[in-house]
Amino acid sequence: MTVGAPAGTREIILAAAAELLASEPDASVDAVVRTANVSRATFYRYFRSRAELLEALDIEPDPGTRDRVLSAAAILVGRDGLRAMSMDELAAEAGVSRASVYRLFPGKPALFDALLETYSPFARVLEVLEANGDRPAAEVLPQITRAAAQVAAPRVGIIRSLLLEVTTGSPDALAGADARIAQMIGSLAEYLGREMTAGRLRPVHPVLAAQALIGPIILHLLTRPEAEHLGALVMPLDDAVEALTASSLHGLVAPATASA
Repeated sequence: MTVGAPAGTREIILAAAAELLASEPDASVDAVVRTANVSRATFYRYFRSRAELLEALDIEPDPGTRDRVLSAAAILVGRDGLRAMSMDELAAEAGVSRASVYRLFPGKPALFDALLETYSPFARVLEVLEANGDRPAAEVLPQITRAAAQVAAPRVGIIRSLLLEVTTGSPDALAGADARIAQMIGSLAEYLGREMTAGRLRPVHPVLAAQALIGPIILHLLTRPEAEHLGALVMPLDDAVEALTASSLHGLVAPATASA
């Protein structure tokens, strides 16, 4: 029967892990115990998990850590909501240390902002606006809705969860989302306002115009799976987005432009 590990075993494990992880950031516990020449039982006597080992080493997160944390956060927020999710639970789900999570995302607002950046179509919409800001709305708005739908369609589950957090007024979600949403809505409203001034769009509050354009696309993406399941809709996504955009444009385009 083993009475206990010799003094200094913890330091031996830490030194071996530091050397191994420097060349193999994703090295497993099994690889660490082989390198340290100790048993798994000995390893777990000092460290309850790989995450705890990484925290003890205070290693900077490897490039894949951010993706793992965001993927785990998408699952947990979708399942339990942002308020119920703990950062400890997130670290365990992602297989990283609590310190690594907080190094990447100092709190839930920063985490929620990163989820929006990663999973929402905001960045793609801004790219379209920046590249085509001097083009008429009849050309640009269909590009915006197509780009938004292409990004959002494969991620509709997490986008639904993110929208729920914002629309129910989750404090952490609002703190994390305000700046990014304001940037997206502001840029789109500014473009629409210029088009109204140029006489190509009807004079209406630009934010309402943005909602009239994007709202139907979001609603379609959220309800499309059930509509397809019921057999009520048999139409490619691009065709549906084109039809919805044309309908929105019909209401937004100024009469003189529409008849030209």
